[in-house]
Amino acid sequence: MTTEVQWSELQRDPKSVAALADNGDVRVRRRDGAALLLTREDRASLAAAGAVSAARALRNVLAHLPAGIAAKALLDEFPWVDVLPEEERTQFVSDFARAFQASAELGEWSVLEQTVREWRSTAAIHADPKLAQRLSEPLSDDLGSPPRKSAARCSNSGSTK
Repeated sequence: MTTEVQWSELQRDPKSVAALADNGDVRVRRRDGAALLLTREDRASLAAAGAVSAARALRNVLAHLPAGIAAKALLDEFPWVDVLPEEERTQFVSDFARAFQASAELGEWSVLEQTVREWRSTAAIHADPKLAQRLSEPLSDDLGSPPRKSAARCSNSGSTK
């Protein structure tokens, strides 16, 4: 349960707000910024430990399932997985499990969100055959060979070979 208080109430009576935090999280509303969440450290630590345990368990479950079944297990949450080629579905499952565990252990869930966002974008490409074809073709703009480094530039590059 989350209780809401105003910033001014926290300033005026911090002990009563701390007492509220003993019973659950406290959302502190501010006029000039995003709300703050006040929680007890022991609850935050338990939540983090639980997330790590869940991530490890999920990784192990997905690793022991046949690849196709693991991908189907994630299909309900991520229906776009269905448009990925089978080999890429397997890679998504692996990447998802690793990113989930990394996020849980780091306490930084943007790692998982980035993995899901990148795979969703990949699925969007596969869902559009014209786009997939265009992105699979070689680049048509041949800009020629890269310029060669001059002998003077190479010797001044700091290389110790």
